[in-house]
Amino acid sequence: MDWLKIIHILCVMGWMTSIFAVPRALIYWKRDFAKTGEFGPIGDLTYRLYRFSAGLMVIALITGIWLGAAVFAFAPWVWVKLGLVALLFVHYMMTGGMVMRAKKGEFRESDMYLRIFNEISVFGVIAILWVVITKPF
Repeated sequence: MDWLKIIHILCVMGWMTSIFAVPRALIYWKRDFAKTGEFGPIGDLTYRLYRFSAGLMVIALITGIWLGAAVFAFAPWVWVKLGLVALLFVHYMMTGGMVMRAKKGEFRESDMYLRIFNEISVFGVIAILWVVITKPF
């Protein structure tokens, strides 16, 4: 089970990189697009980062559910963690919608919105870490 935990943590780290970086990259992509009117390297990098992290997210979710069942017998804290992860998943899907629109040259969100949206995920991760480390339930 140690290998499963290692794979889970690695994939979570990769997914979190995207959750934290892509909304910020959208700000720079938006500014670059306003100047050039082209997709450009920032857009390419942002799109590729989002797409790559989707695979990491799937692996993280599968290994997390497997660990929750096999190691922790779906203890109550595991359900709380999964609920918080579901909220991060929604955040990630919303980010994906923004990336897909940006790929078409459509930037609806302001820089301020994207900054706040970016920081919201930090609170979600802190909550998840608290539940995993303290196992309060």
